[in-house]
Amino acid sequence: MSDSQNDEGPVHGSGSAGAASDAGPDSSDGHVRAGERDGLLAAAVGLREQGRQEEARDRLVALAARHPDDAEVAYQTAWAHDVLGLEAEAVPYYERALKATTGEGLSEEDRRGALLGLGSTFRVLGRYEEAVTTLRGGIEEFPDDGALRAFLAMALYNTGEHHESTRLLLRLVAATSEDPGVRTYRRAIEHYAEDLDETV
Repeated sequence: MSDSQNDEGPVHGSGSAGAASDAGPDSSDGHVRAGERDGLLAAAVGLREQGRQEEARDRLVALAARHPDDAEVAYQTAWAHDVLGLEAEAVPYYERALKATTGEGLSEEDRRGALLGLGSTFRVLGRYEEAVTTLRGGIEEFPDDGALRAFLAMALYNTGEHHESTRLLLRLVAATSEDPGVRTYRRAIEHYAEDLDETV
């Protein structure tokens, strides 16, 4: 299991279902296809939420084959592999989700999740440079996301960038900790994080 996953599952974005409803002259057929896709996706996600992970994965793989450019389907399929510890199999689905062109692509929240999932999965597979690149890209898009920064710090540690890794974590602790001691020394922590080798 990728170290980015939790027990709640991804938050579902709007996906691409709405795109077919604006299809034009053949929109009735588009409605049917979109409705079928939505129903199959919901059923597969329901299986996952019931703990029937293998069944969910099988259905999502089939659905992804029928909708290869559907960002939400690809994201859910990546997640289904990840929670089963099939990280290598999850990677192409994460990549497909982030590149998909159907509809409007992933929702903002799902895009965050896909970037985090892919970066974290690269890291647990030992593909550290790709993890750093992916997570840096995620932070460029979502600079206030603490989870992306935390996972980037881990990936940087794995690439030997210990100074930057520690600096990122110290900044994150200083910015987010509710610990009264940390809050008292927040400015000092932020200052020393910039140069951990500084002495007087």
